[in-house]
Amino acid sequence: MTITAGVFNDIPSDLRIPSVSIEFDSRLANSGVWQTRLLVIGQRLESGEKNALTADRVTSGEQADRYYGRGSMLAEMVRTALEIDPYMETLGLAMDDLEAGTNAEGSIGVVGTALRGGTVSLYIGGYRVRAGVEASDSAETIAEALVDAINAEGRVPVTATIDGTDATLVNLNCKWSGETGNDIHLVFNAKGERSIDGVTFDITQLSGGDGNPDIGDAIAAMGDEWYHYIACPYTDTANIDELKTELTRRFGPMVQTGSRAFGAFRGTFSETSTFGSALNGEHMTVMGTGKSVGPTYLWAVTYAMIAGGSLTNDPARPLQYLALPGLIGPLKEDQWTKAERNLLLYDGIATFTVADDGTVQINREITTYQTNEAGVESDAYLDIQVPETLERIRYEQISRILSKYPRHKLATDEDAALFGAGQPIMTPNVCKAELLDLYLDFIENGWVQDYEGYAESLTVNIDPDNPARLNVIDSPKLVGQYRIHAMQTQFRR
Repeated sequence: MTITAGVFNDIPSDLRIPSVSIEFDSRLANSGVWQTRLLVIGQRLESGEKNALTADRVTSGEQADRYYGRGSMLAEMVRTALEIDPYMETLGLAMDDLEAGTNAEGSIGVVGTALRGGTVSLYIGGYRVRAGVEASDSAETIAEALVDAINAEGRVPVTATIDGTDATLVNLNCKWSGETGNDIHLVFNAKGERSIDGVTFDITQLSGGDGNPDIGDAIAAMGDEWYHYIACPYTDTANIDELKTELTRRFGPMVQTGSRAFGAFRGTFSETSTFGSALNGEHMTVMGTGKSVGPTYLWAVTYAMIAGGSLTNDPARPLQYLALPGLIGPLKEDQWTKAERNLLLYDGIATFTVADDGTVQINREITTYQTNEAGVESDAYLDIQVPETLERIRYEQISRILSKYPRHKLATDEDAALFGAGQPIMTPNVCKAELLDLYLDFIENGWVQDYEGYAESLTVNIDPDNPARLNVIDSPKLVGQYRIHAMQTQFRR
C-alpha cells in the first residue's frame, strides 16, 4: 500500500525544506484512566468557611472542620470518608438548613445517687462522651457533668443544656435542622462499659426534626462534573425522586457520566420494608440500619466509600463481607434475622451483618431497582455491579474509539483494501475488530464472558440514511457474583 501525505497530522504536505520530520501520535498508546471521585452532600454550620452549594476538594478532617464547621453533618461525613480512604478524591458539597426546618430534640433524665465513683459512657450518634462521677454524686451533679462533657466535645452532633425547671434533666438539641437529626441515637454503654451503681438514665430519643434541604439545589451545583459515587444523607421522598431523575439522566447516552448514590434508612423492620418497597432506581442503594448506634448520614458515607473503593478496583466483584469501619451495629437482640434480611432484599434494601467481634459488614449490596419501565417486576439491575460494570465498559469503548479515531472518515468495507496505507478511515469491520479486541480485555479483567456469543451478536453498519453515522449493536454477557453456594450432600453408610 502507498502512504500519502494526508495521513500526517502536523507535517504539512507542501513542505519543500530539506528535513527529517518525525511527529508523534499517541492514539495507539492511549487507554482510559478511571479516576473516581466521591461527592459527599450534607449540611454545614454557620461557623464554616465555605459557602453553601459549592463542591470543594477536602483532604483532611481538620480541613473539613474549617470548611463546614466542627461537628457539622458534612464535616463528620467527609472526615469519616477520608479516614477510610484518604487516596480517593473526595469533595464536599455543603447545604444550608432549610429556613422553615426544625431541629430534632431529645433528653436524658438522671435518677438516683452514685454509690461508687466511675465514668458514665454515653454514645450520641456513635460518638462516645464520658463524664466522671464521684461516689455520692447527686442526680443534679451528674446531669451537670453530662452537659459539660457533651458541650466540651465539639464533634458530637448535639448541644446540651440543663432543663429550666428540672435540674436532673439534660435537654439535647441537634446542631442542624431536618429529619436526619431524628436518626441520632442515644445509648449508654454501647460497647459493654460498666454502669454507675445507684444511677439510671431515662432517655427520650431525638425526634421532631423536620424539613430537609432541597437536593435539587445540590444537583444544580454539581453542574457537568462527573462524580462517580455520591453519599446522600436524605431519604425523604421528594429528595430521593429528584436524585433518581438526575442519576438516570447522567447515565443516559447523551450525558454518559453515571453515578452510584448511597444512602441509609433507620427504622423498624416493618418501617424499613415499607420504605424500600416504594423505591425503584438502578443507580441508588440504601442500607437499612435497624436500631444501630451510628446515625444514617455516617452509614451512608461509610457505605459509599467502602463500596466505591472496591468497585473502582473491580466493578464486577461482590461486596459481601466487606467491613464498614467505625459503625456500631444494633445490639444482638435487635439485629435482623436471616429471614428478615432476605425479605428486605426483595424490598430494595441493602443489608448488613454484625460479626462476633462487633464489626459491621456488608451482607448484600443491592440497588433499589425493582420494576422495569412497564411496571413489571425485574431483577435486571438488582445488583449494583450491573450498572457499574456497564459504565466501565462504555467508558473503555469511548476511550478507545475517540483516542484512535478522533478525525476519521467513514466508508464501507468493500473498498477497504484499496485505501492508501494509514488513511484515517473507519469502516464497519474496523469498528468490529476494535470492539472484539476490547471484549478480550474485558474478559481478562473478569467483567464479561462468552466471547463467541458476543462476536456472533456484534452488528455494525453505516446508517442507510446518514453516511456519517455508524450504528452498532452489541450484547456483552456480564459475569455474575458468587453469592450463594447450594449443595446437596447425599451421604452413604
